Amino acid sequence: MDLLPHAPPAPSRPALRPLCGAWLTTAAVGLSLGLSVGLTPASAREPAHDKPAAQASGKALSLDELRDKLADRVAQVREAQQARESKAGEVPVLRVTVKTSGHGPAADVDAHGAAPADKPHRIARVAPPAARAAKPAATAHAPSGHGGLPHWSYQGADGPEGWAELAPEFATCARGQRQSPIDIREGIRVELDPLRFDYQPVPFGVIDNGHTIQVNVAPGNAIEVNGRRFDLVQFHFHRPSEERINGRQFDMDVHLVHKDPQGRLAVVAVLIQQGRQHPLVQAIWNNLPLEKNEEQRALGTLDLTQLLPEDRRYYTYMGSLTTPPCSEGVLWMVFKQPVTVAPEQLAIFSRLYPMNARPIQPASNRLIKESN
Repeated sequence: MDLLPHAPPAPSRPALRPLCGAWLTTAAVGLSLGLSVGLTPASAREPAHDKPAAQASGKALSLDELRDKLADRVAQVREAQQARESKAGEVPVLRVTVKTSGHGPAADVDAHGAAPADKPHRIARVAPPAARAAKPAATAHAPSGHGGLPHWSYQGADGPEGWAELAPEFATCARGQRQSPIDIREGIRVELDPLRFDYQPVPFGVIDNGHTIQVNVAPGNAIEVNGRRFDLVQFHFHRPSEERINGRQFDMDVHLVHKDPQGRLAVVAVLIQQGRQHPLVQAIWNNLPLEKNEEQRALGTLDLTQLLPEDRRYYTYMGSLTTPPCSEGVLWMVFKQPVTVAPEQLAIFSRLYPMNARPIQPASNRLIKESN
């Protein structure tokens, strides 16, 4: 590229070499600066009317004029480069607003994580008392203790005496006035309506939830109490029996947990003592899962009428769940007559859970009715 298209004639070539060398060096530096920031030559970038007047009129520029123009161009390049660098260095501020849904978990929610100090906490909605009692129905008296709820057990620091201290949700275990189980004494004999069982063979699954052996059943079984229908949700076992009658404690018991459409719970307790083998209990033991908290679905069905005693007379009172959160407002019906299991059947459960019964709670002058 001809950088001097109209240079004036020189006196002699040797005299011009130092000056041309210095000018070419300056021009090369300026050109390299321009190219380093992506600029095109002035002739390609500027319109025709912006060209130097000397070039437009055909007059040659002196070496000093070219040097001045090149210095101006270098200054322009630097200013443009600095402007781009300044603009590129600006970091946009991103403002993020986190909104909570406003529909927090119910009172028996699994997670209880606290928000950071500078962040708003979510406000949990508290379900009505009936709903709070109904929620544990699927695992009533034997909740798994997973999903964020604190671990509890039947012995040690996290045993029954300390349940209320494990979580605010468990406070009723210590403060409640109508807790279960109780020692049933001095029941008032009255003409109670017989319990009506609408039980039929249904599919079932067995789960070891870490606190007991629980049997989940398909819908279709129910009881009728005082004109209200309660659907069977599940049943599970305790050793020894949680309920006592006039101070007598039995080898085991089974709690059949029912729930009505309003979420109210009704639990039927069947006392168990050592004796003859029980075919229904054996069917459950045959389907014990190999892993905890994994349900073993059985191939057959269960006819739960086989689990009921022949004598259907019972005691009834108002109480609570016998495991955390110890929710009250539970209708209890305890059969007077026990059923039997064989010693080997008792030993199978004892090997898994040698003791999973809550201690007796104060009756607190509650009314206990006894059917004639």
